[in-house]
Amino acid sequence: MLDIAIMIEGQQGLTWDRWRRLATAVEALGFSGLYRSDHFTDPTPPERDSLELVVSLAWLADRTERIQFGPCVAPVSFRDPIMFTRQALQLAELSGGRMVLGLGAGWQEREHRMFGYPLGDVATRMARFGEALAVANALARGTGPAQFAGEFYHLEDAVLLPRSPDVTLPIMIGGNGLRRTLGLAARYADIWNGVWLTAAQFAERSTALDGMLAAAGRPADAVRRTLMTGIYFGVDRADLARRLAWRSADAAPLDEQVAALRAAGQVIVGSPADCREQLAGMAAAGVQEIYLQWLDLDDIRGLEDLARQVLGRVG
Repeated sequence: MLDIAIMIEGQQGLTWDRWRRLATAVEALGFSGLYRSDHFTDPTPPERDSLELVVSLAWLADRTERIQFGPCVAPVSFRDPIMFTRQALQLAELSGGRMVLGLGAGWQEREHRMFGYPLGDVATRMARFGEALAVANALARGTGPAQFAGEFYHLEDAVLLPRSPDVTLPIMIGGNGLRRTLGLAARYADIWNGVWLTAAQFAERSTALDGMLAAAGRPADAVRRTLMTGIYFGVDRADLARRLAWRSADAAPLDEQVAALRAAGQVIVGSPADCREQLAGMAAAGVQEIYLQWLDLDDIRGLEDLARQVLGRVG
């Protein structure tokens, strides 16, 4: 059975009222988790409300009982992995092990420029990301004081407490890169999260990850395979057209928009039956859990419709 979680863009108008409603709905409706982006702002104006990640997850950890949660994903370019791992471990303790430590290299130039965080070129980002994963791994999984000496981070006899032996903190690595990202996932990840991939692309990368895991001496099932992608779902044509309006001001007829998105294969789009069919295709490609990007933060009715007509009906 394919697990279905909801993912939101926290920088696109997230307020406490919206967060409370979303968390309550996702928990009650049976979705597997609630994940959110970690950004100050979007790549282009205008600025919108944006709850800080860790504060919002602390509330979620305390106010829900079942769903998994975490960032999808937190950029180590401004989210210090030492402090963030400490925070994540305590969120895992608070929630009974439901926190996922999602980490990425960072990419959005505008927010780094706005707030003075050095993003660096791609080589710098990936070098920093590799060190951040090594640090998070040592702090979250190590059995004794952690040691690390790198270009970006340093640990000397570092210990984080409290640590419950019954609570784990899975590390999720997000990204599609065959050479760098998947190699890091094979070494450090408990969860790999592909982004905006077709079923064929996901299967290709998942197979590549199998080979990298074997080379690293880890079994294929050591890493859970997940995908973050968009969804444009409607119980009827008017409902679907309204949700597609969140994507763009495309004036093309509805059927043309849907056909183009279906042909691209990178989002879930259409009627309940259409969505069930496409989700089954993702499951057949090896996706174990899918994070559906829900753009309208006020659309609780849509989540209810999605849960009723799609959730639990995809093999």
